[in-house]
Amino acid sequence: MARTYREAGVDLDEARRAVELISQAAARTTTPEVMSGVGGFGSLFRLDSDRWPDPVLVASTDGVGTKLKIAIALGRHDTVGEDLVNHCVNDVAVQGADPLFFLDYLGVGRLQAGQAADLVAGMARACLANGVALVGGETAELPGLYQDADYDLAGFVVGVASRADLITGARVRPGDALIGLPSTGLHTNGYSLARRVFGEADWRRPAPGLDGTLGDALLATHRSYLAEMRALRTALRDAHSDVLAFAHITGGGWVENVPRTLPDGLGVEVETGSWPVPRIFSLIQEAGDIPDEEMVRTFNLGIGLTCVVRRSQVETALSALPSACVVGRVVASRRGQPRVAFI
Repeated sequence: MARTYREAGVDLDEARRAVELISQAAARTTTPEVMSGVGGFGSLFRLDSDRWPDPVLVASTDGVGTKLKIAIALGRHDTVGEDLVNHCVNDVAVQGADPLFFLDYLGVGRLQAGQAADLVAGMARACLANGVALVGGETAELPGLYQDADYDLAGFVVGVASRADLITGARVRPGDALIGLPSTGLHTNGYSLARRVFGEADWRRPAPGLDGTLGDALLATHRSYLAEMRALRTALRDAHSDVLAFAHITGGGWVENVPRTLPDGLGVEVETGSWPVPRIFSLIQEAGDIPDEEMVRTFNLGIGLTCVVRRSQVETALSALPSACVVGRVVASRRGQPRVAFI
């Protein structure tokens, strides 16, 4: 019979060591608005209302999903922390918000302070790159709920925008241009299907058309688009215009995410072949014999962010975003018809 918490599977000494390592990483991300460090019951953050008149808070939460199974199997934990932060940052930025601070939740079967520190080091690296403060989180050791090697990771971000700067998609109209920015791979979606196609034995092997192993391609970091979104908005404002809608292509692929940013009665026609689809997607499709319809509702297929701008502003947009390309157009959509059509 267990008489101590450690004998029951929870190591408080290891938890204390993890907090010390995590606090060091978090301290590097502190911004002037942060009023408390990691370790309190709650984190304090002062909002600068002079910078954001009529401020609106924008919050989002997400996880890394079963991409973690690949990270665990390959023993590579720092990049999934970056994935988590960048995914959450993109989700508030597409609505026009500046991300302010980030918190994480880590649930483990058996806490290993070094592994937890690797995870948070990745988060801190992404927070620094995005100008976001890592203000706290929760690490929970849950023996019996997770197997020893397993863990789950979730993140929470809060951003702010002046009400006048929110991007709602309300002004989108037929004829507007759809612009795409390249992804760095699967990002954090579609991994349950990808893992059914390629098992663990495949992840350490090189694959034709890839630089490195299949595991390298599957663990490619979910990129942040914050800098590109800001650059585009600045360029368009200088031209007396603005972005009409952004869509982060995440779970649900093209089919679910692009319509979230459009008014009722509108859809998009996407020009097949207007951008290069990374080899990792064709490898998955070929090995799994996956139909095109399933690919576009599961994966980003090489475009991680779409932007809607007026047709007259395409040249300005592409000058601001050298890696972007026009991938389609906004069209009227009939009730009951697909709102995303590939032509």
